[in-house]
Amino acid sequence: MPAPRSAAPRAPSATDVLGRVTLVTGKEEFFGERTVAAVRGAVRAHDPESELSEAAAAELSLATLGELSAPSLFSSIRCVVVRSLENLPEESVAGLLAYAGSPSEDVALVLVHGGGQKGSGVLTKLRKLPAVTEVKSGELKASEYPSFVINEARQMGARMEPDAATTLVQAVGQDLRSLSAAAHQLTNDFPGETLTEERVKRYFGGRVEAKSFAVADAAFAGRRLEALEELRWALDGGTPAVLITSAFAGGVRGLARFKGARSRGEQDLAKEIGVPPWKVRSVRDQARGWSSPALGEAVRAVARADADIKGAASDAAYTLERLVLTVTELRERG
Repeated sequence: MPAPRSAAPRAPSATDVLGRVTLVTGKEEFFGERTVAAVRGAVRAHDPESELSEAAAAELSLATLGELSAPSLFSSIRCVVVRSLENLPEESVAGLLAYAGSPSEDVALVLVHGGGQKGSGVLTKLRKLPAVTEVKSGELKASEYPSFVINEARQMGARMEPDAATTLVQAVGQDLRSLSAAAHQLTNDFPGETLTEERVKRYFGGRVEAKSFAVADAAFAGRRLEALEELRWALDGGTPAVLITSAFAGGVRGLARFKGARSRGEQDLAKEIGVPPWKVRSVRDQARGWSSPALGEAVRAVARADADIKGAASDAAYTLERLVLTVTELRERG
């Protein structure tokens, strides 16, 4: 089964997942989705006519589970994904455990738990069942992101130098989807070539300051005109809009974690809030102008902009300019 921290895990076969339960646990959605996709891929490779279905755990009952796992007119092979297992109703626990204790041999059941303590009792019971395989999707430490990028490039048959990986992380931020996409784009642009730091910088183009993280840093520091200027440089230099919203997402997460952090030393603080040590000072400076309510509004603003961008917004530049203005206005309010 896919390993949570590896970019090139062994792909599961149909015998690994059919007649079994794959339990996906942890907060890192990117790794969790990779596991779900790998299970679906194994089922489809085994039977192209197989049925794929999903359900929310909150709506799961023994009857609905039976309906999801029942054979169709076209195929008896099915892959059923149940999301947000932490929201499983108490009255449905016994039925799910009974099924997981003796799963149908023609069904690959995937249970996705988002991490945290909610629903931990169900997890404990599921882990004891022989037919259950757990795949943990833990969050990466700040020091692990460059290795993740190197592994992503290796998966595509390319070699990336450590300095290049570090530069890419600094430019893109810590959103794994965006990092993976950036690594794959680089391997496509330089097929069969070693990915060096110079090539990473050349790919993202423009001034060094005009990277996605520079736009976000200026905005969260309240420097509106500078943030808008950096945004124009970034877009003109070819920086994908999704990387800019990713940088904003990483920035607001870092500020929120800093507000709740207990550590005081820079090294420990960097680990706790999930940023490189060199980033701690700028996060500390930015945090002075942010209240918790304002950060909450910023989180929602970033999420809206990200959804607009990924939904093929007709004017990505306008969406990003609006995000910069919203974030800087929130900081002014404190």
